[in-house]
Amino acid sequence: MHKSVLLKECIQYLNLKDDSVIVDCTLGYGGHSSEILKKIPNGFLYAFDQDREAIASSQQRLEGIAPNFSIIASNFCHLQEELKKRQIQKVDGILYDLGVSSPQLDEADRGFSFHQDAPLDMRMDKSQFLTAEEVVNHYDYDSLVSIFHRYGEEKYATSIAKGIIENRPIHTTLELVEVIKNHVPEKYRREKHPARKVFQAIRIEVNDELHVFEESLRQALELVSVGGRICVITFHSLEDKICKEIFKEVTELDSTLKGLPVLPKEYLPKYKVVKTLVPTEEELQENPRARSAKLRIIERLG
Repeated sequence: MHKSVLLKECIQYLNLKDDSVIVDCTLGYGGHSSEILKKIPNGFLYAFDQDREAIASSQQRLEGIAPNFSIIASNFCHLQEELKKRQIQKVDGILYDLGVSSPQLDEADRGFSFHQDAPLDMRMDKSQFLTAEEVVNHYDYDSLVSIFHRYGEEKYATSIAKGIIENRPIHTTLELVEVIKNHVPEKYRREKHPARKVFQAIRIEVNDELHVFEESLRQALELVSVGGRICVITFHSLEDKICKEIFKEVTELDSTLKGLPVLPKEYLPKYKVVKTLVPTEEELQENPRARSAKLRIIERLG
């Protein structure tokens, strides 16, 4: 069963009112959305996802709570465009939970897990062309090294990329795991699962995750109304860095204006960072998958 990370904190810091209009950009299996829906009986929930199985499961779950929601089967980089189609210009709160959901990891045939054998897939949206198999078998050496370094922060990127090219074609997750294991030092294999960072890097590449997140978050900042909040849960340093830098950019005063005695209103920051949180010890004991999670909250000012 998928446990939603930092659920209580998200509900608290979204400042939900009974008539709030809220967007869950990462519906998944409906953990956060279910709790949001219970708190907004006179409001409305828009939820984005591109995973057909997650949508079917969540549709049923949310229907059991209330009818005031709409699931949008689209990538959250189309946030503004999709809401515009529905005549929505402003919303009261937006949530991102950027983790891969437990059912996606646990369903062997999706190819996200390095513990189970499956075809090399890793697509969030099964209708798209690019798969993990395409990346593994057709990217050249420099491209593989680049994505393992950039998206996985993998220190043995060069030897792993070399191993992949020497062992092509590679068709399944466990074949790939074997190649990775054989191209890193014994000590590294003992520290943590040696395939973790490479699998993360390939997944990010296949789904263009960092680019679409940055694009979507910038749209979210425009969409949220005065007093409204955006909550972002990240699970690795690359996503968190994007979030932190964008939040810094919109909440800091222009350095050329610092020190002036009086500032015209239009030069003051339009947003403020509310808080940054990590899971409690109690949550980590119940849900070890939450260990790398971080929640950042920003609010739109007048």
